[in-house]
Amino acid sequence: MFSLSKVIRPHILSLTPYSSARDEYSGSEGTFLDANENPFGSVISGNYNRYPDPYQSVVKEKLATIKKVRPTQIFLGNGSDEAIDLVIRATCEPQQDNILILPPTYGMYKVCADVQNIAVKQVPLTPDFQVDTKKVLETADANTKIIWICSPNNPSGNIIERASILHILDNFKTGLVVVDEAYIDFASEESFTQLLDKYPNLVVMQTFSKAWGLAALRLGMAFASEEIIKILNKIKYPYNLNGVTQKLLYAALGKEEKKDKYVKQVLKERERLHKKLADLSIVKHIFPSDSNQLLVKFTDANAIFHYLIEQKIITRLRSSVILCENCIRISVGTKKENEILLKALKKY
Repeated sequence: MFSLSKVIRPHILSLTPYSSARDEYSGSEGTFLDANENPFGSVISGNYNRYPDPYQSVVKEKLATIKKVRPTQIFLGNGSDEAIDLVIRATCEPQQDNILILPPTYGMYKVCADVQNIAVKQVPLTPDFQVDTKKVLETADANTKIIWICSPNNPSGNIIERASILHILDNFKTGLVVVDEAYIDFASEESFTQLLDKYPNLVVMQTFSKAWGLAALRLGMAFASEEIIKILNKIKYPYNLNGVTQKLLYAALGKEEKKDKYVKQVLKERERLHKKLADLSIVKHIFPSDSNQLLVKFTDANAIFHYLIEQKIITRLRSSVILCENCIRISVGTKKENEILLKALKKY
């Protein structure tokens, strides 16, 4: 039986959080003399002199409808990296607990753990970039507080088999299972957000940086039980999402059709790029993708990567990453951008 009180660090459970002025009064009307703000306005055009809603209530109401969850199941952060950092901080005692990752995967899980002096256990994915569930459950111990699963995975781009994730959720009850769905908008699989009420040990992360095209705004989402969200809100910085970002995000949430259009364009270009790359003699293998990236195995990835840099075409060399020898990760661009890439590779 999963018990959140046994997963969260004891001092976090008893912590008294900072109470901001907007915690004590959340209304939008009144004479505000509580937060030592500048009452005359901002030195630039626009009204930025008042602190924003620390819990982004208006945005969450709108987002909850889109994601088919409750507003109280949503955490919004300064990129998904903030949520990653906070989940580790809330659960792991330094030099005592550990997290478990499945390389090759997103590098920030390990970086955030390293910064906090948390041990990192690793169970590599299989050669087809799937999860060895038996080994994962054998490797996790009493001090494993989080198992991180990136699906669709980065850098391989593929979706992780749903049955594998469910098996881990059903059998790992001493910590959290975090499913990072940064690329879920490009996949045909249903989001794990629909299983939050079934699995109290589940945390799902998503982002506005990919399909929504809001990378510059730094907006990440975490979905979990109300109890877990309360913990994240308890330890986050008071005004972690600024007022300008909240306003822009609210406007963006009314543009879901445009986001869907972009996704279709990316998927169309991904298929076309895959076919064109497969015709090149320097390409040895293209891994299946459910995201907006292609992991491509070349004859000499290092030389090709640096050649592309000389042409001012920037990709990601992944050769040093486990299971990715001689591989370059290519983000799917516009048709024009992809043609520039293909032309350069043909010339090489």
